[in-house]
Amino acid sequence: MEISLTPAPRPLAASNRQQLLKLYRQMLLIRQCEEQLARSHQRGLIHGACHTYVGQEAIAVGVCANLRSDDVVFSTHRGHGHALAKGVPPRELFAELFGRQTGCSHGRGGSMHLFAPEAGLMGTTGIVGPCILQAAGAGYSFRLLKTDRVAVAFFGDGAVNNGAFHEGLNLAAIWKLPVLFVCENNQYATEVPFAYAAGNPRVAARGEAYGLPGVEVDGNDVQAVQSAAAEAVHRARRGEGATLLECKTYRTRPHAEGMGDYTYRSRAEVADWKTRCPLTSLRQLLLEDQLAEEAELTAIEAEVQEAVEDAQQFAEKSPLPDASTATAHVYSPCSTPVADARTPVAYAPGSPARELTFMQATLEGLTEAMAQDPTIFVLGEGIGKRGGNFNTTTGLYDRFGPERLRDTPICERGFVGLSTGAAMTGTRPVVDFMFVDFVLDAMGEFINQIAKMQYMSSGRLTMPILLRGCIGINGSAATHHSGSYYSLFAHIPGLRVVVPSNPHDAKGLLKRALRCHDPVVFLEHRALLGLKGLVPADDYEIEFGQAAVVRAGTDVTVVALSIAVQHTLKACAALEKDGISVELIDPRTIAPLDVATIVQSVRKTGRLLIVDESFAPCGIGAEIAAQVADQGFDDLDAPIRRLNGAHTPTPYSPTLEKAVVPNAETIAQAIRDLVAE
Repeated sequence: MEISLTPAPRPLAASNRQQLLKLYRQMLLIRQCEEQLARSHQRGLIHGACHTYVGQEAIAVGVCANLRSDDVVFSTHRGHGHALAKGVPPRELFAELFGRQTGCSHGRGGSMHLFAPEAGLMGTTGIVGPCILQAAGAGYSFRLLKTDRVAVAFFGDGAVNNGAFHEGLNLAAIWKLPVLFVCENNQYATEVPFAYAAGNPRVAARGEAYGLPGVEVDGNDVQAVQSAAAEAVHRARRGEGATLLECKTYRTRPHAEGMGDYTYRSRAEVADWKTRCPLTSLRQLLLEDQLAEEAELTAIEAEVQEAVEDAQQFAEKSPLPDASTATAHVYSPCSTPVADARTPVAYAPGSPARELTFMQATLEGLTEAMAQDPTIFVLGEGIGKRGGNFNTTTGLYDRFGPERLRDTPICERGFVGLSTGAAMTGTRPVVDFMFVDFVLDAMGEFINQIAKMQYMSSGRLTMPILLRGCIGINGSAATHHSGSYYSLFAHIPGLRVVVPSNPHDAKGLLKRALRCHDPVVFLEHRALLGLKGLVPADDYEIEFGQAAVVRAGTDVTVVALSIAVQHTLKACAALEKDGISVELIDPRTIAPLDVATIVQSVRKTGRLLIVDESFAPCGIGAEIAAQVADQGFDDLDAPIRRLNGAHTPTPYSPTLEKAVVPNAETIAQAIRDLVAE
């Protein structure tokens, strides 16, 4: 594929000599590392995939030459070159690909998941697109923190046809974020030609659609890349916003080592691009312009080769990770209870207290936290001046301003992915997604990025994100505004999942979430928002994983979640007349789940009913039943029973809606039936 681009101006000999030699050395380091890693893959020293950067060295080196140590880079599966250009030592790169403890990700990532936040490499990802959103999030942090730092996203041409590209560039444009988006257009997304995959094959030209400058350069000309990137970085530091830089280049090795390479492109095409090698071009320029002697370049090449051999030997001699650490860093050690936290275990709130609605209690908690912590900001649709669809942020815009109460476009994947990058770079995002159904568009960001970031970075990055929204069946909202899905979130390692049932718990758990260093999914049943209850006036928080004994009893244990707690309380009043004593347990959080309190109750009552509006198959009730059967089977006097909503999408008509959810009457009957067994 031919490209015709204006070459960069020739350098002034004396002033650019040292700079060009440095660029040559860095490009050569990447090339020789990659070629050695390819040989190591053939020897079986690399256990998984190995995506090399051969042919594209000028881009990483040209861009990173303009960055400071405190600037940050987010990259893709083809990220070795970005890591080295940003300052990751070759030893740590080799050791990571060899799966060793001394690797930059301590053996957790391999070729596709390189982390070195101490060098400004915030991670490479095996999923196409998230790095674009994360860089935008870092840019948001830098704006909020009033710094002139810059974030860079490197991505391939395949990513520009992904929704993350559209959402990320649009968010960066409307908020003037200090980000440089670098498309390394190497002509193929895995094996699909860009010419086939793109209706508009000029990536830089797409910048205009988002209101961004778009610049196209020869990605094999390191001077052209450095010059274009310099202007973009300076522009970002001046507060003038983001730039889209398209670097036309080519990878001359296969998509990944060991893959077939000539079913989708020809040997002649690859050979032609090899003649445009960025290293060869720069070497010739240095010699022709008499900026370096042959002997000097040969010496540099020998020094680089020595460093690569040292990295290889270091990696081969490094120890493998201790198997006992395989489950470390799923959660942050910083998320243990704070020393001065008040963590009430009983249901009854302390004194003094006021009567507040559920919504008022969470608003009060958020207001207090934002006043105490200037790094907290809220993202969501209509949460600014309007105050949120459910008044979750009423009054906060006037108090804290538009940077901390940021209305978003309708792009859930975009602003959830942005929040990930923000959390990685020193701020604490609160994502208000209104209805949990809406955030399903962002599940990849939840599961592959937010939940795994601490683990993949070996605990060097934390994820202090609060993701909140409404759940539950109420008010004929039908099937796209009535989901719950907390069992799905609880299945994912790395996420905390909170499901409060009353105003007192809602505020205490929200305050805990806003001081937690793990990602918290905070789910509020819409039918509970107007529920009134006593809420302490003093600051308090409730630790995750502590169930509440809502009501003591002796005949049967009922574990209820969210709105089902309130329905069960009503049922208990009727059952008292029948002489049935119910012990009601509210888990409050389902990740972590307080199984010990439930087992202790079952030991006393001998019976267990689990009540949950959500679906039964593969639900949280099944998990509770399995845990109790495992730990308290001998204490059971009857089979464990579950009462759930119908396994169906939510209908609209009130009569149909009522038929698919448990209520006080159906709960009371289920308890009677269980006691009779």
